[in-house]
Amino acid sequence: MIHQFISQPRNQKINLKTEIPGPRSRMLREKENQYLAPGLQNFAIMAGIAVDHAQGSTITDVDGNTMIDIIGGIGVNGLGHSHPKWVKSIQDQVIQTSIGSFTSKARVQLLERISESSPAPGVNRLQLYSSGSEAVESALRLAKSYTKKHEFVSFWGGFHGKTLGALSLMGSEFKKDLGPLASGSLAVPYANCYRCPFQKNPSNCGLACVEFAKKQIKMNSSGDIAAIVVEPMQGTAGNVIPPDDFLPAVQDLAKSLNALLIVDEMITGFGRTGKFWGSEHSGVKPDIVTLGKQFGGGFPVSGILSTEEIMQSKPWANPSGSSSSYGGNPLASAAVNSSLKIIEEEGLVENSKEVGKYFLNKLENLQEKYSFVDAARGRGLFLGIEFVKNKKTKEPLSNAFCKEIFTECLNRGLLTMAYTSSFRIQPAMTIDTSTVDNAVGVLDEVFAKAENENWKNN
Repeated sequence: MIHQFISQPRNQKINLKTEIPGPRSRMLREKENQYLAPGLQNFAIMAGIAVDHAQGSTITDVDGNTMIDIIGGIGVNGLGHSHPKWVKSIQDQVIQTSIGSFTSKARVQLLERISESSPAPGVNRLQLYSSGSEAVESALRLAKSYTKKHEFVSFWGGFHGKTLGALSLMGSEFKKDLGPLASGSLAVPYANCYRCPFQKNPSNCGLACVEFAKKQIKMNSSGDIAAIVVEPMQGTAGNVIPPDDFLPAVQDLAKSLNALLIVDEMITGFGRTGKFWGSEHSGVKPDIVTLGKQFGGGFPVSGILSTEEIMQSKPWANPSGSSSSYGGNPLASAAVNSSLKIIEEEGLVENSKEVGKYFLNKLENLQEKYSFVDAARGRGLFLGIEFVKNKKTKEPLSNAFCKEIFTECLNRGLLTMAYTSSFRIQPAMTIDTSTVDNAVGVLDEVFAKAENENWKNN
């Protein structure tokens, strides 16, 4: 049953007063562009809006246009925009104290909460940071400290951040022209069954990707694998859902190498996939977990979880050896404590599961209806579809086509990530089915226009 006690608006609707972006948004963007360095997230550049305020699953710009947001800060906006209880906790804490590494009541409370919800028995020691990349870098240092080894295995399509160690784990072309990278990094195929690099069928492939990984490691490693780093479900690659036996096979591989298993739950943690942790779907026990995004309800905070034994490893465990200037300060702690409390009290894990099923069913209907929409998939409110030229060949649609989809949605007041052929959808975990209907109504209208005008062949 979908939870009825969520402190966010229901049946949120689009209300447009000007074209998008409107004149005030354009003016502010022009001023900003005189000083701001390039490289913002693509959807922000393409949308061109300036935000005035936001609530739940809607954003209102400075021109008064209210739009439905199914981007969700790419996994950050778990609670919905400006959740009233979360806002109150931030206000109360900043009046008292906000800076420093000293113990605070808020930090003690969040440590107790996270311990009660740990992804596996004993994986309940937490260290806090301020960004996803920072947490991943710390996890790599911790794995080196514990194993006294230095190599890492990651996966094609994986994304763990843009700092040097995390960048070296990245399994995409993003790394082009950014070398030299950190040595000792090996990337192997992920179980993206829709685009299997071995052209196998999931029902009988025997996890060919894992078998290939074994050979790749044997031939290209020096035998010093400290850890395998894996997302339970890949976000940047397109919200990819692997088969449930993939993560256990990866865990077995890590054990055979006497390596740790680092599970990156930045996007999949805290109910996003319909379970508290993404790794719960396959039942693995991670050695180290990286976490962030909706962990803080919108506040920039991240962390790593591990066991007492692993976290005692030096030099990582030396005084100041694993610290961060902003990590675990009172304001961040209050944000996390409030976020975890809201997720629990308002039943957001269950809401994500049930509304996610509803949303996925709507996407599956669109897949049946339109020739270029394929591979509707999802767990909870971690959803995706593919834009393709042909459902048999699975050839992706051009960037130009996808940008047309994005722009048409934007013009109708729907904020999306439809500008690439792997269309990712991750709205707030507080979204309700009526708001989903309002969003899907726009997608249906835009897809119909694209089909009728034959955009994919233009």
